[in-house]
Amino acid sequence: MEDSVRTQTTGLVVDHQDAWQMVLSQLHSEMSRSHFETWVESLRPLGYHDRVFHLGAVNPYAREWVESRLKSRITRLLEGMYREPVTLQITVSNHFYQPEEPAPGQSLPEATPDPEEAAATDPAHLAPSDVPTANQPASSHRKVMLQRAYGSRRAVIIQPERGMFLTMYFFNNWLPLLGHSAATVILAARSMCYWNPLTGELRNTVETEMAELAHRAAVSVRTVKDVLAGELVQSYFLRYKVRRMMTPNGVRTAGIVLQVRMDDPLTPEDQVINNIPEEEHWYTVEFEGDE
Repeated sequence: MEDSVRTQTTGLVVDHQDAWQMVLSQLHSEMSRSHFETWVESLRPLGYHDRVFHLGAVNPYAREWVESRLKSRITRLLEGMYREPVTLQITVSNHFYQPEEPAPGQSLPEATPDPEEAAATDPAHLAPSDVPTANQPASSHRKVMLQRAYGSRRAVIIQPERGMFLTMYFFNNWLPLLGHSAATVILAARSMCYWNPLTGELRNTVETEMAELAHRAAVSVRTVKDVLAGELVQSYFLRYKVRRMMTPNGVRTAGIVLQVRMDDPLTPEDQVINNIPEEEHWYTVEFEGDE
């Protein structure tokens, strides 16, 4: 499978990943946020070969929704980038559904495994009763469990493959210290970021607004301000600075820049008991000052 294609008229090399990012950017501006996040954001480009753009959907319902409502629009956008006729082929491609059989004489590109899903299917991360037998692979076992728990109709809404990591340590040790409001705000902030502990990829600085964070946490803006000002939260989980911009009427506030700790630190008590103090600040230099 070719990773990039040189267009015939311009000589421009267009990688299928870059092409899809441009399509996403356009669709994001044209669609409602709820539809985009539910149906489009989870789609994955699998490759472009012989004028066929292969796109992976998380389940059959997502595939059918995109095919019935967006297929022609996506095809037109791709044809504008590749400067040639494009056929869009959408297949179900993830660890929760059986791969579809290709048509005779046709080979489909393989989806790149998700490192987070790979970690979740490692027997070391499963409870003893969930460890698959020698005749039942971990990925198959996990798929069966999720299908049994959610069912395909609910899964298209819940999307169990899109989870957020939460340790029992946070729940049992930090929640009593922080309180429910602070814990909820921290988790809401984490939901706006990305962290893959297997690869080390970390995107934990985000531009947002107090109101958006409050909406995600289902608390008031006043509560968010109080949480962000809390000593424990600032020391161990969240730091922010106000974004300001110049206008004809002077400087005004334009939201906040939030830096989020994605892993769980030890509580102050456990640091003392285990003699494992925090070695350094988890946040970067620009977030050292107090607001």
